[in-house]
Amino acid sequence: MEREPIRVCVAGITGWTGSAVAEAVREAPDLELLAGVSRSDPDSHSSVAEALAAVEVDVLVDYTHAEAVRENVAAAIERGVDVVVGSSGLSAEDYAEIDDAARARGVGVVAAGNFSITAAVLLKAAVDAARCLDAWEVIDYASATKPDAPSGTARELAERLAEVRAPAAPVPVDEVLGRREARGASVAGSQIHSLRLPSFVVSTEVVFAAPGERLSIRHDAGETPAPYVAGTLLAVRSVGGRTGLTRGLDRLLDS
Repeated sequence: MEREPIRVCVAGITGWTGSAVAEAVREAPDLELLAGVSRSDPDSHSSVAEALAAVEVDVLVDYTHAEAVRENVAAAIERGVDVVVGSSGLSAEDYAEIDDAARARGVGVVAAGNFSITAAVLLKAAVDAARCLDAWEVIDYASATKPDAPSGTARELAERLAEVRAPAAPVPVDEVLGRREARGASVAGSQIHSLRLPSFVVSTEVVFAAPGERLSIRHDAGETPAPYVAGTLLAVRSVGGRTGLTRGLDRLLDS
């Protein structure tokens, strides 16, 4: 028996990534784009709450911004709609609340700091490296106009590494002489250094070190949203069988 297409609403449908995801959903035979949300497009709904009240969808894909994503996710969960979160700006506390709310409503949420398949491979490789090497720091590169720091990719990486162990710190940050902020921001125990410069999109590098040697693992995003489309569609197709929050695209690669 042929399955019904997964009905999708894309928030941020006119945005850099959201527009590419929407086009891919339109072209996929097993997916159906039923609604879009954009405050700048008169043909789209102006809010997620309005869109979900107007049409019945299975999955909300959110590619908006840090100020809107939490409210959008809450609106979807309240209506029993599964969510794929591609927007950055959510904290670990936000994700814990989302997980609780999603479990209470029996819906799934897949969130990733980066929906690129190669970024997910970086995450898997970094976690493996942290099991063998006890010292590392993260460098987060993004465009000069990116308002949030660190990026969602770097934050997710730090939080995943914390599940393995805390990195070694021979000189704790609070004992640094001079300007402590020069050592970066501490996120889940890892030091993250955020660079905001022209020509970068999003690049994430984790540098591991041991006496006499170093290992660098780095992901660089290009200047088009194409790398994020395949991972987002994987999440859209996977989220329906889940309850609660699944954090990280890498967790879907082997499922």
